[in-house]
Amino acid sequence: MQEITCEALKENAFTMIGKDWLLLTAKKDGKVNTMTASWGGIGVMWGKQVAFLFIRPQRYTKEFVDAAEELSISVLPEKYRKELNYFGTVSGRDEDKIAKSGLKTAECEGVPYFEDARLAFICKKLYAQPLEADCFIEKDNIDKWYPNSDYHTMYVVEIEKVLSE
Repeated sequence: MQEITCEALKENAFTMIGKDWLLLTAKKDGKVNTMTASWGGIGVMWGKQVAFLFIRPQRYTKEFVDAAEELSISVLPEKYRKELNYFGTVSGRDEDKIAKSGLKTAECEGVPYFEDARLAFICKKLYAQPLEADCFIEKDNIDKWYPNSDYHTMYVVEIEKVLSE
């Protein structure tokens, strides 16, 4: 993969996040874990190029993201849809899902990402905050998305590098 600038991206963020899906990957105590994500965003905040990520409290990957200073966001080609589904339904608490998937990780300056990605963002955490019921303006979203009150934590991460195939 080669490094490109954020400005060189030719991707549609809505398609990349909502349709193609993402793998959020982090390392804790020498172990790597990942999860599929389809909620998030890309933009500019605090004068930096950032991504916005959302992780539910029960997700095992959240422990890895919370412990790490950096993480990656990988976008895989459509031919890996089966693996993306698998990563979104099986917990790394129960099995080594990366090994079982057959996909391989690589590292960029110690940050794990997927070798098979067509695009990988290497990111540094800047901010994290749990979503709160009192802050919802459109209250219907609470019943629709949070019937168990398991509100996501929002992370703002600085995009330090973009790797492209």
